[in-house]
Amino acid sequence: MNDILVFAEQRNNQLKSYALEAVSEGRRLADAAGAKLSVCLIGSGVDNLSATIATYGADRVLVADEAALATYSPGAYAKLLHDALLATQASVVLLSSSSMGRELGALLAAKADASLLSDVVETSWAEDHLVVKRPVYAGKAFLRVAAKRAPVVVTLRPNVFAATEKAGAPAIENLQVSLSDTDTKVTISNTEMKASSRPELTEASIIVTGGRGMGGPENYTIIEELADTLGAAVGASRAAVDAGWRPHADQVGQTGKTVSPNLYIACGISGAIQHLAGMNSSKCIVAINTDPEAPIFKVANYGIVADLFEVVPALNKAAKELLG
Repeated sequence: MNDILVFAEQRNNQLKSYALEAVSEGRRLADAAGAKLSVCLIGSGVDNLSATIATYGADRVLVADEAALATYSPGAYAKLLHDALLATQASVVLLSSSSMGRELGALLAAKADASLLSDVVETSWAEDHLVVKRPVYAGKAFLRVAAKRAPVVVTLRPNVFAATEKAGAPAIENLQVSLSDTDTKVTISNTEMKASSRPELTEASIIVTGGRGMGGPENYTIIEELADTLGAAVGASRAAVDAGWRPHADQVGQTGKTVSPNLYIACGISGAIQHLAGMNSSKCIVAINTDPEAPIFKVANYGIVADLFEVVPALNKAAKELLG
């Protein structure tokens, strides 16, 4: 069994939480197969992140650290990740199923003539090949896929795999940065970050989401107040986004973001299959809706058939008392 290679995604020189999940899952797979775990870091001023990666059990860290890599470039990052793959001769490459990870995974698979398995929620070994579990048909079923041809590129759904520390002393190696005009053909000229004190939707352990039942954008105040009490992110259904009540960045669902928080509170959401596809892997789902026949109740762990404008403020008050 050859190495397992993990791409550790970072933004602004901070490792994403799901990057550490990917490293931990890579460590678990490597231990089960008696293989080595290599981790690839790409960016500017990221060499200090190797110390954090070491605490999650990496055997080797390949670092591409150049000023030109401060801004994400799909062609450049894919080329360097491919260089890391060639250097390690890895049979499995793990990335997070984030917007960056999905793009890089596809580019890497094309460069390496590799198989690509996306949005994976479980991995295991069967003899000498990898077997993964991934949702299909908008999350209505799961498919088990055996990857019998190496290398295989796998993107892991965030917040599904545990990030577990495991001390190590990895070898730190510099990855030579040699890029052609073709590699940098597509560049990002400007990035506008939305300032928020709330956690990012795909990383949040708690999400409070509102749908058409909110009645209008002005009513999201009660959702935001509950979210701030719980330290949660705020989400929205497609109906709410299409109505212009919330930005598309808040949309949870098949055409929005896929989330897997520990707690998902759905307020005034009926539960269309497109929405369920984006959140049905949440650990605990609480649904609040006046319609007892709403599809959301079929996947909810706890259902409240009541007016959300009475329930949400009551939940917020109780949460404040409980949390002091």
